[in-house]
Amino acid sequence: MTTLALSPNADPLYGQPPADRPAFATGMLLDAQDFTDEQTYHRGRLARALMLVAGGGTLAGLRVTHQTAQAATTTTPERPEEIRVEPGLAVDRLGRLVEVARPCCLRVVRWWEATEADSLQQAAYVNFTNLLSARVQNGATPPARGVVADIYLRFAACPRGLTPAFAGGPFDALNSVATSRVRDAYELLLFPRPGLNLSFSGLPLGAGSVHIPGEAPLAAAAREAALGDVTADPAARRAALQDSTLYGYPATGNSDGSATLAPLAEHVVGMDTSAIFLARVLIPVAADNPPIRAGDAVLIDNYSRRFLPGVALLARWAGY
Repeated sequence: MTTLALSPNADPLYGQPPADRPAFATGMLLDAQDFTDEQTYHRGRLARALMLVAGGGTLAGLRVTHQTAQAATTTTPERPEEIRVEPGLAVDRLGRLVEVARPCCLRVVRWWEATEADSLQQAAYVNFTNLLSARVQNGATPPARGVVADIYLRFAACPRGLTPAFAGGPFDALNSVATSRVRDAYELLLFPRPGLNLSFSGLPLGAGSVHIPGEAPLAAAAREAALGDVTADPAARRAALQDSTLYGYPATGNSDGSATLAPLAEHVVGMDTSAIFLARVLIPVAADNPPIRAGDAVLIDNYSRRFLPGVALLARWAGY
């Protein structure tokens, strides 16, 4: 994948441009930018709807697993230790569909060797209370010490299909080519997570979590609790739902009407804030500084992500 494909600016939707719909007239001279703007308008409207109706999260699949290293046999080749992501579909924070069509993986040893020792040391913990989902806390035994890392999925625009074209710029090239297709691709990211504690887990907040200016912390906590508690008072739940709707529109902060995405609790400083959280990875380490890998199995927490179940699935879950 090229550097251009990995840059967020490769996709015009990243800046959430204003909804300018191109208007054409007979005899009007058009250039490539006009056709790009036409696509950007339609893509932007669809993405805006998905962002506000569904929100960022997992639509289907994308289960993260750990694959241990295996030596070569007479029938199978050698396989390195991997963090594997199964095929699936997600919506990112801009409302773009991100699809993983076949299994993909990150090699643990290669990632470990490429990560700075200081980052690994700062992300090593002995107390995992509040750092894992309740489902994993109740069903798995964390190691005595482990490095916490989070895996993310982000949208990437991948130029392909070079086609002969007129040369651009001040040069008189006779063999100029231009990209004729841009594939909606993806990138997997794995970052160590330093600075976690009992009051800051670094995990995604629940869907509908909003900030209301001037609201007292206790009132905000009660509102959040009521939103996700099916046994809470119906009037309190209704009020929480209304508040989440009224304060749930992302404000635009740029003078040209475009918007930037503020980082959420799950984002590492400096990363692409449109990326969505998939899973928390707990890598056992020995009591050394810098940390040294232990032989225990890597623990994967798939249940702290935001799930976006389909309507049919929700209907069945509700008993219809």
